[in-house]
Amino acid sequence: MPAQSDAELDRAFLALADPVRRALIARLSRGPATVNELAEPFAMSKQGVSKHIQVLETAGLITRTRNGQQRPCHLDPAALESLTAWIDTYRLQAEQRYRQLDALLKNLSEGQKK
Repeated sequence: MPAQSDAELDRAFLALADPVRRALIARLSRGPATVNELAEPFAMSKQGVSKHIQVLETAGLITRTRNGQQRPCHLDPAALESLTAWIDTYRLQAEQRYRQLDALLKNLSEGQKK
């Protein structure tokens, strides 16, 4: 998945803001699953789980295929990788600033010891 627009990022992060949808993503990270399989651990209707799946699908985080009568859901690893890359950009910038701060503090500490 190429670099995401602000709207795509908003949809993806909004989808991941819900604990049920994060649990669905976690389950799909182990392999494809049907709505019935995804609904098993939740105390909600299959229709409720289907709505969560639709949000994840609209956000581009999962896809569905047709396998006879079933429509299994699949995690889209490229979409998660794109989100991770976006986050890493800012994480790396923050780490660089912390390394610079560490070096400055070390120089100041060494200067006081002399």
